[in-house]
Amino acid sequence: MIAITNQKGGVGKTTTAINLSACLAAAGKKVLAIDADQQGNTTSGLGLDKNEMEQTLYDVFLGQTSLENIKQPTCVDGLEVVPANISLTGAEIELIGKDRREFILKNELDKIKDDYDFILIDCPPSLNIITVNALTAADTVLVPIQCEYFALEGLEQLLYTVNLVKKRLNRHLEIEGIVFTMYDARTNLSLQVVEEVKRSLGENVYRTIIPRNVRLGESPSHGLPIHLYDPKSKGAESYSLLAEEVMEKEWY
Repeated sequence: MIAITNQKGGVGKTTTAINLSACLAAAGKKVLAIDADQQGNTTSGLGLDKNEMEQTLYDVFLGQTSLENIKQPTCVDGLEVVPANISLTGAEIELIGKDRREFILKNELDKIKDDYDFILIDCPPSLNIITVNALTAADTVLVPIQCEYFALEGLEQLLYTVNLVKKRLNRHLEIEGIVFTMYDARTNLSLQVVEEVKRSLGENVYRTIIPRNVRLGESPSHGLPIHLYDPKSKGAESYSLLAEEVMEKEWY
């Protein structure tokens, strides 16, 4: 179970959730993508209408249904999705004062996790109770980082939160790795950011770097992951390589 998170928005988090889960499924793995972001972009990026969903992850947090009941098939064989939409925004307030509220997602996932090779959770771009639930449930954390000057800003805070969750709620939680996104080979800055993060974090950085790619940006509006939308694109090639690396790391 991998939580994909970065409290900075616009870093390719949802793009990574959609395309990594799709490429893992294309490689023959049974995969569940959980859309835990109220924007619902993973849901629509996998071909579902997020506004037509009768029940979503929000209803699971409220105890009104189970993950088993609301997961949906997608346009990719072997990949299912737990949908979300704007209703998830209300969960934060609804859960105030609820006993053991950090464990709601974990308790639900424990019932179905053995049915899948990989479960990927697309977290919201903030360190709220939904993100804490994802970190409490997950085995590892995957952090997409944009190759830009402020990339390291916020990473320290995120790693601090991960360590706090590890200490208090989930002692098995590990950093899966850092994935560089939106890499532009023409700029020295991209290269500098990559080198700086590698120096700081060493072996927790993936070799695969996701380039800036127009086709990657277009594919969600067609409700297709990149390997179906344009299988020959640089974006499709990169996420396929990332999926191979993730499968190699199945140490947990």
